[in-house]
Amino acid sequence: MDDIADDTADYAYDAVILAGGAARRLDGVDKPGLLVGGVTLLDRVLAACGDARVTVVVGPERPTVRPVRWTREEPPGGGPAAALAAGLGLVTAEVVLLLAADLPFLDPAAVHHLLDTLRNEPNIEAATLVDVEGRDQLLTAAYRTAPLRAALARVGPPDGARLRAVTGGLATRHLTDPRGVSVDCDTWEDVRLARARAADRPLPPHHAHPAEPAHGADGPHDPPAGR
Repeated sequence: MDDIADDTADYAYDAVILAGGAARRLDGVDKPGLLVGGVTLLDRVLAACGDARVTVVVGPERPTVRPVRWTREEPPGGGPAAALAAGLGLVTAEVVLLLAADLPFLDPAAVHHLLDTLRNEPNIEAATLVDVEGRDQLLTAAYRTAPLRAALARVGPPDGARLRAVTGGLATRHLTDPRGVSVDCDTWEDVRLARARAADRPLPPHHAHPAEPAHGADGPHDPPAGR
């Protein structure tokens, strides 16, 4: 595996962000709207892929830091493969960045490194980050659009299909993630740790959510009492 470098890329791509999960381990809270460092998780992801030609968010519409195209999976709650199918319907670039909406530390350098990997290795169909536990992060990855569409078609109806069943056959380059930019927020403990980490490396002030304080988050953005 290769390490992430702070590369930059002039490489046209579209981005698809999956933002419609049930967040069961977060008591069903609106996870993309949770604040980390005063910025919603979704807006932090949008900041990382700001140079995407088209950005598609699959999930309920909400205010965002920049314009995006919205769509929903069929049926709503149909899972990541169904959400991928919905997002790909609006993608026209030859490369697509596929992201979760709960990546508080994803940044442009990591995005560009994923894209550069595809640009520099023409036989590779996907580039994914691998977390510290050795798991490839399929929702922190760049894919060649045509092979990804073909793989999605092979699984049949996407409702309820596993994302790994779609991507498992693609020629993939696995990139180590020493900076921890693929860390996500699946539990309240993940959110707590992300907020503590963000306090040491906040985004610039203009990214702060206009309706919330510039640092931290309180009230309905915290876990229910007793957790």
